[in-house]
Amino acid sequence: MLDSPALAALLRSRAALLALRAPLSWVNVATGAPIVIDGQTLDARTQWLLTVFEKSKRPEIHGLPLRDARTQFDTYMKALSASLLPMGMGDPPIGEIVDRTIPGPAGALPIRLYRPADAAASRLPAILFLHGGSWTLGSLDAYDLPCRFLASTAGCLVMAVDYRLAPEHRFPAAVEDSLAAWRWLAANAEAIGALPKRLVVAGDAAGGTLAAVVAQQTRGEATPPALQLLLYPILDLAMSTRSYELFGEGFLTTRRSMEWTRAQYLDDPLDVDDPRVSPLRADDLGGLPPALIYTAGFDIVRDEGAIYAEKLRAAGVRVVYRNFDSLIHGFVGMRGALQAAARAMDDVVAGLRHELAQLG
Repeated sequence: MLDSPALAALLRSRAALLALRAPLSWVNVATGAPIVIDGQTLDARTQWLLTVFEKSKRPEIHGLPLRDARTQFDTYMKALSASLLPMGMGDPPIGEIVDRTIPGPAGALPIRLYRPADAAASRLPAILFLHGGSWTLGSLDAYDLPCRFLASTAGCLVMAVDYRLAPEHRFPAAVEDSLAAWRWLAANAEAIGALPKRLVVAGDAAGGTLAAVVAQQTRGEATPPALQLLLYPILDLAMSTRSYELFGEGFLTTRRSMEWTRAQYLDDPLDVDDPRVSPLRADDLGGLPPALIYTAGFDIVRDEGAIYAEKLRAAGVRVVYRNFDSLIHGFVGMRGALQAAARAMDDVVAGLRHELAQLG
């Protein structure tokens, strides 16, 4: 069995680089017949990556001690986010990174600020980025490269938040930290070189949930988000959509891992109905900021994103929705290893830049 460091080394090895960059005909021989579900065909190199994980016989997240699960998650994120070129070549450039703390509801709240290169004297749009990891995993370091990428390619300040994790800090701790971070950004935008009218709340997976909650909870405040960017968000912890039936096994994020996550995050199972846990269950979605929602085809939470997009549109909210139908949950952290994930993230940034330009 490969442990996390050994698997990371395998993913960064020359063999992995050659396989992931090889012609599709070679990859198809290595992986076998393509996987087709619900009219979608899994990206061939993603299928190869899943094969690597399967052959490594890595333990499921929910079967590990919490400390080991967090280490494994961070290891995978760093390995799959990084460029496959040697010595960090090809990783996104950045102008400045500042680690600091801001006041939070339970004390000092760590954040990391990213400023693009060649933008020292400019006021820029800013993104509050809330990381994924099912409210139990993830860190500033795990998401360092995705945040660098967003800052450098979108031309935005990025403020990443190290919100409190479950089970040490169960719901609503992560929500409270996310709201505190948003309100700090709104109050201090000019001081950090951001444009107060062009502030974005964003996140992937559980971070997408938190971003949607921030958009809902700050409606009517002096400075609500101008835009929300939700990347394969988890929007209903009832886990009852068809995509849970289709993709509950075999695509990294499984039904069992999500059930484990829910048990870690919630003290009371009835909290599933709270829109701060399941934003899809909010009664009123009117007056929310425009939304960019991106989902992955082979993902148990795919359908939640599509349904939320429909509900937002019905409430009069401008929505751009796209399903990257060949990808899996977590593609934000896979752009270094998978060309399809890199192309998807390029499209995400293009959509973000377009919507920011509409704000004037």
